Amino acid sequence: MPIVKTTLPVAGLFVHVYSTEKSSSLPVAAVFLLHGRLSSSEAEQIQTFASSLLNTSNDEPQAKELLVITFDHRNHGSRLINPKSNLSWNTKCIDKHNEKHAVDMYAMQTGAASDVSFLIDFLPAYLYPNGEREIVDWGVIGISLGGHAAWIVLKDGCPDYLSLMEDRARRLALDPSPPLIPQSLRAYVERNDPVSIVFDGAEHCNPLISKRILVLSGAADKLVPWVFSEPFVNRLVVGEKGRKRVVLQEGAGHELTKEMVSEASGFVRQWIAAA
Repeated sequence: MPIVKTTLPVAGLFVHVYSTEKSSSLPVAAVFLLHGRLSSSEAEQIQTFASSLLNTSNDEPQAKELLVITFDHRNHGSRLINPKSNLSWNTKCIDKHNEKHAVDMYAMQTGAASDVSFLIDFLPAYLYPNGEREIVDWGVIGISLGGHAAWIVLKDGCPDYLSLMEDRARRLALDPSPPLIPQSLRAYVERNDPVSIVFDGAEHCNPLISKRILVLSGAADKLVPWVFSEPFVNRLVVGEKGRKRVVLQEGAGHELTKEMVSEASGFVRQWIAAA
């Protein structure tokens, strides 16, 4: 089925909304598709992924119509200001070494999560100014940097950011103390990172209760090794009404594979089929 892409300027942010041409009066489920570091919302990978989600959603009867929403992260795509801020630490090439990598990346993750929250509040008014339709469910899918941001969205990347950054620094023989990881950043992350919340019990204070969560990771990922996500994910409790599925793909690195796209599309299909 043909896919329609509509671009809307929402308070200065270009937002791309993917949908099918099929006319429907069903309630709407909207899923954000967040791109990775050094990518953009216009990347072929993102557009292909969005099409896959929409085409798969039309294979079976559904209780909701799906929209896929993309936008550029801070300092990416149409919002690019300083290319070096998107780079990592690099001890072999000083021109490609970003000393502020730890704070830059977490700021971008948090910024993307804030943009998602902002769009949940205001995008319906841009899409349906006369109240023609209602968005009844929201979801988020993230790749790489977008995956980190997705965990932050669920809480209010790797869900344990400090452990990941400390390991990345040590593997490059860098000292993870200030200024590499400033104390103010460390304090903020310790207060706000997903790993800091109550996530392993059925208590009302667990924000992940009743959520549908799909975790996809490459077993051979060296950039964001599974070891830093595994303890959090294994202990994560979503309750009887939630769903948790974890797929660790053997032989896959820090990448989005066709198998991962298929898994995500199937997961979304089940989500929108539920009343």
